[in-house]
Amino acid sequence: MLKNYFKIAIAVLKRRKFFTFISLFGISFTLTILMVVTALVDKMISPDYPDYKRDRSLYIERIEIKNSKEGWMNSSNVSVYFLEHNVATLKNLQKMGITSSAKASNAYVNNKKLVINYQYTNADYWNVLEYKFLEGKAFSQKEIDNAELVAVISEETRKAYFGDEKSVVGQYISADNINYRVIGVVENVSETVRNFSGDMYLPYSLSKDNHDNNQNIMGSYNAILLAKSKADIPKLKKEFDQMIKKVPIPKDFDKLYCNADPFFTSISRRIGGNSTNGAVAKVITMAGGFVLLFLLLPTINLVNINITRIMERSSEIGVRKAFGASSKTLVYQFIVENMILTFLGGFIGVMLSLLVIALINETNFVSNIKLTMNFSVLCYSFLACVFFGLISGVYPAWRMSKLNVVKALKA
Repeated sequence: MLKNYFKIAIAVLKRRKFFTFISLFGISFTLTILMVVTALVDKMISPDYPDYKRDRSLYIERIEIKNSKEGWMNSSNVSVYFLEHNVATLKNLQKMGITSSAKASNAYVNNKKLVINYQYTNADYWNVLEYKFLEGKAFSQKEIDNAELVAVISEETRKAYFGDEKSVVGQYISADNINYRVIGVVENVSETVRNFSGDMYLPYSLSKDNHDNNQNIMGSYNAILLAKSKADIPKLKKEFDQMIKKVPIPKDFDKLYCNADPFFTSISRRIGGNSTNGAVAKVITMAGGFVLLFLLLPTINLVNINITRIMERSSEIGVRKAFGASSKTLVYQFIVENMILTFLGGFIGVMLSLLVIALINETNFVSNIKLTMNFSVLCYSFLACVFFGLISGVYPAWRMSKLNVVKALKA
């Protein structure tokens, strides 16, 4: 029976080429966009180079002080003093990686300006994160204490500044008229891995910030807190929250907020939350609503197309009902036909997605990003196909099955 339905479906698709094209285009185009976006989101929220230890990490990005009486507040990244004299004392903390916000410097190569984005880090930054060193090594605590003019650069910066030289360790790179000795070269980091993508990494002791200023807890730094194990994350977070309550609040303010969040919460807080609300449920609801709306619009169009396509077959329906075909049998047949059409569109969508993802990777549309079609993306694509097939096929098939035999034969 199913084999006969398949043959009928193929014959109908060939007979109504225009409707077939419109249906396939709507399904494949929608699924292509959905899968590419899903691949991008999956790339951003899944553990990725060099931030592989997200399951046992907490992220500190913002600190906020508020004057609740007068209704004004200040918000920024945190200071090194705050991190080293408060956060570093936590007992459940194994290591803490510190990095500054990205800054830009100018270098000149063959009379051409080269913009180099750099950031300051501490020594443990290289232990918390897992950068792949193509040559050389990271700077140590000793080099930080001595404020040595050393730098770790990216593979991309090595090529842009030194050309095709294979080894540049020991050579000097000049940025803003300061010569830094290159001690390491790391593999490029995608810009989707926020806070960790840079062209050059320098010891934070070279920064002009006053790291010993105990009056200022606000600065330009972020931190990653690495727990000893995944099971210690709740303990570390609880200890951090208790510590924050004891931090002295600056003059003229009466509230202080700072959060150490798991990775996804740190993203959701920035998108739709605030200092007191991580907004995880809100962001998930917003994303789910967007996907549902995105799928619902083409589905409604497909429903209308399917109604028109099925109603054109009213005489066929009348004949089958006259010979005893039940409404259940007819509904089943047309749902099968629609599912075949949907999965065909889904297959085309997967092929187009692979093509688009390859183009994004090849053209470097997002710096150093490498999207992939993984199992999660394919699973979402399959569910989307089922959604399309059922929603756009059930109602037209049910409506068709209710046709009066006499009216259907007259049509």
